[in-house]
Amino acid sequence: MTAPRRSRRGSRGRNPRAKVKSLWHPVPRPDPVEPIKPAPVPVALLESLGSPPLRGHASAADHYLAAVIERAAAVATALAASAGVLAGPDEV
Repeated sequence: MTAPRRSRRGSRGRNPRAKVKSLWHPVPRPDPVEPIKPAPVPVALLESLGSPPLRGHASAADHYLAAVIERAAAVATALAASAGVLAGPDEV
């Protein structure tokens, strides 16, 4: 019977002289956020791909995929509005 092997994961790749940065060091401010414009037709990409290859269930799949995409677009628009980065009607 042989002795169990010891893992060397902890010692590999560590440089003892590497400079350690503080977790709470100051960072530069991010660039200002551009206004987010909602997509006029959220399902355009889905429609451009055609029906999914699901024999006998393509129309139901189209419906459910479109519903998910439209809901995701609505949630993204609401999130942008709540963050104050939604483009105004004149910017769209």
